[in-house]
Amino acid sequence: MIDFEIPDDLAALRDEIRAFVVEKIVPYERDPRVTRHGPNEDLRTELVGLARDAGLLTFQAPHRFGGREPSHREQAVLFEAAGWSTLGPVALNCAAPDEGNMYLLSKIATEEQADKFLVPVIDGRQRSVFAMTEPGGAGSDPNQLATAAVFDGTDYVINGRKWLITGANKARTWIIMARVAPNAHGPDGPTLFLCDGQTPGIELERVMDTMDRNYVEGHGVVRFDDLRLPAATVLGEVGQALRYAQLRLAPARLTHCMRWLGAASRAQSIAIDHARTRTGFGKPLGEHQGVSFMLADNEIALQQCRLAIWWACWTLDGGAKGRHESSMVKAYVSEELFKVADRCVQILGGMGISDETPVGAIFSDMRAFRLYDGPTEVHKYAIARQVLRNPS
Repeated sequence: MIDFEIPDDLAALRDEIRAFVVEKIVPYERDPRVTRHGPNEDLRTELVGLARDAGLLTFQAPHRFGGREPSHREQAVLFEAAGWSTLGPVALNCAAPDEGNMYLLSKIATEEQADKFLVPVIDGRQRSVFAMTEPGGAGSDPNQLATAAVFDGTDYVINGRKWLITGANKARTWIIMARVAPNAHGPDGPTLFLCDGQTPGIELERVMDTMDRNYVEGHGVVRFDDLRLPAATVLGEVGQALRYAQLRLAPARLTHCMRWLGAASRAQSIAIDHARTRTGFGKPLGEHQGVSFMLADNEIALQQCRLAIWWACWTLDGGAKGRHESSMVKAYVSEELFKVADRCVQILGGMGISDETPVGAIFSDMRAFRLYDGPTEVHKYAIARQVLRNPS
């Protein structure tokens, strides 16, 4: 039997998170420290302090690190509440890429690595990056990984160039994907490395100008120039980076969907208020059929997205890897929520394309969301391959 009831304790925490975001975080949305490259590090630190004081910081962390360790289904409820403002996940420390990186590190980092690289991120004292995407190399197809790591038996020397590395500016915990070259000392292949962002050999060339403004310090272009790392910095096993990336990606796709469902719900709320109060041609906008139909389409889409997310989370909570399910949900939800945001802009009219409300920014960010963790077309390709191999 399927039960859609939200338990009282979970509903209480959801409401607490939503109230915190509305009362404490929404007022910061017009702060000048929200730049075209997203909130800066100074603003993030201030917001994190508010969440720490409220006892809500990194609520999704495992119990052993002081968190509440909600199930995936519980996360769906809580992350949606956090996403009511795009600054909400930043404050609560459940935003990408830190949330996905914390999940990965909690699964495969050694105790020593966790103490040095994971705990400070959970505590909100530093940020992390996942450095995989390359110009002309790894992206939607990580098999095109071009960054090379040469092992001399003691150290790995890494050379390569990455871009669209979210939060690279001022981040301290770095997860770097590089291809270990064949060598006489051990295995080779795509590998993850952990290091401090201040290690010599990491050069931030620039921060890219992009259409989204919700990630701390934006997206960087990074060069690794003879970055020398000891063997102890390997995260997991040599040659297993693509497997670990999948371990991270299935839940991360869903948490993206959860957060953006919250943002889209916020846009719908603003559009509803506008349709109630703004008049045109002798009556409130909401009484015109064209506007009312858009609001109805939004409400249908929001609920269908919510149920799709819950279904995939149920799959993960049951012990499945969820690659197929998370691809289906990411492809569907990212497209539908973009349509929701687009209709909200349309309902608001000229105000919708301005910064008078957060709807315009949500729309721009939602367009970028359709590309995060793989564009829709890549997910559909993977879905179709699965269907062809295993027809129902």
